Amino acid sequence: MANYKLTYFDFNGGRGEPIRIALHAAGLEFDDVRWSFPEFAEKRESLRFSAVPALEIDGAMITQSNAISRYVGKLAGMYPEDALQALYCDEALGALEDVTHYLVQTFPLEGEELKQAREALMEGRLAVFFKGLEELLVRGGGKYLAGQMLTVADLKMFGLLQNFRSGNIDHIPAKFVDRIAPLFADYQAAIAQEPQVQAYYASLT
Repeated sequence: MANYKLTYFDFNGGRGEPIRIALHAAGLEFDDVRWSFPEFAEKRESLRFSAVPALEIDGAMITQSNAISRYVGKLAGMYPEDALQALYCDEALGALEDVTHYLVQTFPLEGEELKQAREALMEGRLAVFFKGLEELLVRGGGKYLAGQMLTVADLKMFGLLQNFRSGNIDHIPAKFVDRIAPLFADYQAAIAQEPQVQAYYASLT
């Protein structure tokens, strides 16, 4: 059996969380390396593209969160075998990555500049993307984003919703997503009850 080592930040959520959940769902033991932000600043040059998450498989490093998610999703039975449904899954993964990218661009900002940037995001790209993501959910049947099954796209969507609907992102109200894409409230609650998701979080206690 291969040896897996996942390196990501020391918190639950973000780009690394779907990978952690899928690895656990696949029944694969993995070294869950969690870096603080200062550690990341010190060690990032050791990583291809100077970014996390990074997955090592028998010592060989793989990067890019969506590529890793698809690979681990296949091992866990959480990625569609049907080519069209796989395309739908990939479309959702890509859109979710774009949302994260837009938000991350505001991280270096402070004060009024940060407030204005995030208000502009809510009025612009975030509104566009959450409306579009809700369309993908409707296309998928309303329960999952693709394949009529829990996929890594759902895991990534779930993590993003936890973040955006928490009220913990400065200048983005907890109700923002609900106003734009109301279907995601019940969706998030349902994904939280999925056995694979519950089993992973139970393993952390």
